[in-house]
Amino acid sequence: MPIINRFAELHRKITGWRRDFHQYPELLYDVERTAGRVGELLASFGVDEVVTGIGRTGVVGLIRGRRDSASRTIGLRADMDALPIMEATGKPYASKNPGKMHACGHDGHTAMLLGAAKYLAETRNFDGRAIVIFQPAEEGGAGGKAMVDDGLMERFGIEQVFGMHNIPGLDTGRFAIRKGGIMAATDEFTITVRGVGGHAAAPHGGIDPVLTAAQMTVALQAIVSRNVDPVENAVLTVTRINGGNAINVIPDSAMIMGTIRTLEQGVRELMERRLHEMAEGIAAASGASVKIAFRRGYPVTVNAPGQTEFAAQVARQVAGEKNVDDDCAPMMAGEDFSYMAIERPGAFIFIGNGNSAELHQAEYDFNDEIIPLGCTYWVRLVETAMPLQGGIS
Repeated sequence: MPIINRFAELHRKITGWRRDFHQYPELLYDVERTAGRVGELLASFGVDEVVTGIGRTGVVGLIRGRRDSASRTIGLRADMDALPIMEATGKPYASKNPGKMHACGHDGHTAMLLGAAKYLAETRNFDGRAIVIFQPAEEGGAGGKAMVDDGLMERFGIEQVFGMHNIPGLDTGRFAIRKGGIMAATDEFTITVRGVGGHAAAPHGGIDPVLTAAQMTVALQAIVSRNVDPVENAVLTVTRINGGNAINVIPDSAMIMGTIRTLEQGVRELMERRLHEMAEGIAAASGASVKIAFRRGYPVTVNAPGQTEFAAQVARQVAGEKNVDDDCAPMMAGEDFSYMAIERPGAFIFIGNGNSAELHQAEYDFNDEIIPLGCTYWVRLVETAMPLQGGIS
């Protein structure tokens, strides 16, 4: 089952949509132009229903098969938002919105799902309903949760849901997926250490919060190395330390900020508990006090076994047996498709972007060569999951 020929014909058009989105990136929920264009295109394709404003600025399209069956409904999700990065690609279609850039390929994700929607609306070679989901605010705004909270699954009767993301470094023409946790929970912490300030020449007269914060920074690294089972995955990274304003003054407070990434709920709880215990213990030993703010971010993105096997099967049909890794290493980045996968069984797959700059870098660009492959995967997912009864008429 090779790449669908129709996508060779549509390749230039879909690339044009992608590059248009790339030139006008928008952040978080402020994706009015992108969402508006998505809605216009879906309507022009003859999609049966186009609903806007789901999860504030999300767009949902409903495509009925030749034999409409509300009891067979599959959701396909793409993200629309960009990042607050100044683009440095030098491309002729580079961002025209200074300080904003599609540095994660959401422009490509949106374009590929639009291409699939156009084809599905033209052919309707399936029995059931395909729901195409265009989500805002993946980059830290939990737009997936907002759409779920707005009744996405119930309103459209979605039974299972699928997502896809491009990955630099994975060869073009290849897919990668795994059962279970494929992307990490993303938690954040801020530790405020309070001591007693004083003159830098007389540290014995105070309680140095900078030294205490430094000791905490080193000690926190031992949580992963000495508390987490070596076969489990966890990352704790301190990303910011603030304290003081003058060279000759010991400040009265210092602050540590960072992130924790995990793939299992038990490990997630362990990391949170040990962070509190470690910071509070070091503060007490130093004579300082500590205030800890811990914010839970996106949950683990968990691929359901059945949907993962099915997605891998479809990917192999499209790309070939040797071009699908069905037991890839998980990524410790986060993804708010996780909220949808909590509500309905689903699977999130990676598609190779080839030898490009990494995600979230100013030099990154989505690889337009992979558009026909991604579009074909979406279509075959629908047609294989909901085949026409009695064959294609």
